[in-house]
Amino acid sequence: MLRAASLRRRLDDLRARFEPEPVAPSASLGESVDRLGAAVERHFALQLGTQQTADRLLHALDVVPQGIVLADRSAQIVFRNRAASEFFTGRHSEALVESAISELIAAAAGGEAGTQTLELYGPPRRALQLRAVPLHEDAPDAEPAGAFLVVDDVSERQRLDAVRRDFVANISHELKTPVGALGVLAETLAGEHDPEVIARLAERMQQEAFRVARTIDDLLQLSQIEARELPTRDVVPVHLVLAEAVDRTRAAAELQGVSLVVHEPSPRLTVVGDRRQLVSALANLCDNAVKYSDRGDEVSLAARSDGSWVEVDVADEGIGIPGTDLERVFERFYRVDRARSRDTGGTGLGLAIVRHVVQNHEGSVTVRSREGEGSTFTLRLPAGPGPVAVSPPAPPRKAAG
Repeated sequence: MLRAASLRRRLDDLRARFEPEPVAPSASLGESVDRLGAAVERHFALQLGTQQTADRLLHALDVVPQGIVLADRSAQIVFRNRAASEFFTGRHSEALVESAISELIAAAAGGEAGTQTLELYGPPRRALQLRAVPLHEDAPDAEPAGAFLVVDDVSERQRLDAVRRDFVANISHELKTPVGALGVLAETLAGEHDPEVIARLAERMQQEAFRVARTIDDLLQLSQIEARELPTRDVVPVHLVLAEAVDRTRAAAELQGVSLVVHEPSPRLTVVGDRRQLVSALANLCDNAVKYSDRGDEVSLAARSDGSWVEVDVADEGIGIPGTDLERVFERFYRVDRARSRDTGGTGLGLAIVRHVVQNHEGSVTVRSREGEGSTFTLRLPAGPGPVAVSPPAPPRKAAG
């Protein structure tokens, strides 16, 4: 009996090691064995659940886009997620990040939080923001038990901030110039009595007012195109898009003395997308070609397809684009010849509208150009369903002259 009681107590003591709360003594040896088995089972089930939770946490940290680094109290790194691991590869730019991480981790393990921004000139060029804080197990005023550091790639954020600043500066300039001119013209008109001078001033005021209106219209159009995530998916005949775009540009071409020549595509040639956006993009390309052409030049439009894609070319014989400007012509307000743009009243938003339209349609726009020999812009868009004629294009038709 004594041996049974002693064994029961030992089993109860062993069970107490696996139970988080105090336990009552067992009534019998069999009950002690049963309770010990249940306690051991609960203990290992809890350990397994804790391990699974830890595994899920580590997986979640691995898919976080920010780099995450954990260090112990001696500033030794004990964990880094997948995004942070790329900074420990030994390459030159990553070595700079690794050095900064080590410095911030050492300071945070000593109780001092810190931040640092690194500019990596690449390629690709990147901006990284590092922030490290001490980790405390108990009270915030206790000795740090380690350090926690986050690496955030702020390159896109900085780029968007720069675009926003440039946009505000450019649109302020674009509106300030004609509005200022309107003020001066109105002031001059108020003290003028010569009918001929009054007529000239009024005409000039009308031109400046139209310039403001065009800028606002282009901004509204660009905003609407950017806000619409996906355009309507209609089957649109290409020849109708070309015809409508040419109609919109005809008056400007006649005023400039430029001929619009259309190589009529097959009526069966179609694209998939939003007709209004596509006409807007093509009209902007035509308008741009006319503005940078000289009197007597031609602007030609043609389309072709390989069955999967449709390519529409707008070619001019104008001043061309320098090679250094080819990558920037689709930026908002960027203009190759600012003097000519002032004369023609361009807003610098037309090609930005073109770029957003083709992006909305999962297509592309490219430009080939040589200074003094003209430029060719090519829209590449998804082809519509059905057979496509492969016969040679129809003879060119002069749309305006």
